Amino acid sequence: MHERLAAARRALAEAPAHLVVEHLADHLAKAYGIDDAELYQVDYRLAALLPLAGGQALTGVDAPAWRSFDEQAEVIDGAVRYLPVTMRGERFGVLRLAPATGQPGELAETASMLAHELAAVRGSTDRYTVAARSQRLSLAAEMQWELLPGRSRVRPAFSLAGQLEPAYAVRGDSFDWADDPGQVYLTTLNGMGEGVAAATLSSLATNALRNARRAGLELSDQAALADQAVWAYHGGTQHVAALLLRLDLPTGLVTAVDAGSPRLMILRDGEVIEQELVAQFPLGMFEGTLYHEQRFHLAVGDRLFVVSDGVLDAISDTGRYGDQQLAQFVRDTRLLAPLQAVRSLLANLRAFVGGELVDDAVAVCLDWFPA
Repeated sequence: MHERLAAARRALAEAPAHLVVEHLADHLAKAYGIDDAELYQVDYRLAALLPLAGGQALTGVDAPAWRSFDEQAEVIDGAVRYLPVTMRGERFGVLRLAPATGQPGELAETASMLAHELAAVRGSTDRYTVAARSQRLSLAAEMQWELLPGRSRVRPAFSLAGQLEPAYAVRGDSFDWADDPGQVYLTTLNGMGEGVAAATLSSLATNALRNARRAGLELSDQAALADQAVWAYHGGTQHVAALLLRLDLPTGLVTAVDAGSPRLMILRDGEVIEQELVAQFPLGMFEGTLYHEQRFHLAVGDRLFVVSDGVLDAISDTGRYGDQQLAQFVRDTRLLAPLQAVRSLLANLRAFVGGELVDDAVAVCLDWFPA
């Protein structure tokens, strides 16, 4: 067992960045007699599993590959085995293996090693990024997706996920997070404007907030520094609505700065609680704004949901999506993992409007379950 896993690790580490999957496939053929290995990556919309080598996309959620992706577990369908390719909760897709021979535990660990290697090489080759697209991204969307730290994260005390829509043409909506010792930072942003201008504005605010966070500043000072950065470039003509959160993982204490923020809800024991925060000015609206922190506690097992105004204000022939429908849908997600919850919410929103969203939308979900 150890020899095979060590050989798999060497095959991945020694492969050229664009041939990681092919080198792993060669190892699987030699070690287990698996002569058909294919990586299916999840697309930007979380709606299709796309084969790296090209070919038919898998869109039916009842397909074995999708069951493996959603349940994060091995699924065997006849002579075919599907394994989730996931790193610290970041779901890249699934690995399809045929025939379904070999030791399940070893192969699952090999799929996890593949996920870590993909995370390592994605910055040095476009192959995997391009293969995960079912259509071309707009320039603004390219900027927004490159800005994200990842789409999901799972650790012993929390699980979080976020999603942007319209996935291939998102403009100003974004989110950011940092998994630090004993705490997790979570920020949602909505830069005003359209296209590249909105994406550039959100990028400026995100990097200003990261710069302040990494300097060890308190949450209110992070907001003030980002406010100054946006004001310095735009003089109040452009601004960014933002919600800054810091969750203390041992205690569940949440520190918040609401700068014209998206909507914040807590799902607790099957009921949706509207978390009231004192709204402050968006980042960059006025020069020298002073921001104040607010605090509240999560209960064990709470789910925190943040959505931008693009969700609440979505309109169809039947009216506005609104608070009541949103609250009901948040309640309906209580048994879903955060990534499935945000995917389901935005899919429901697309179905509600009957196609692509007119306005940007971001949804972020975080579960807290301390040891």
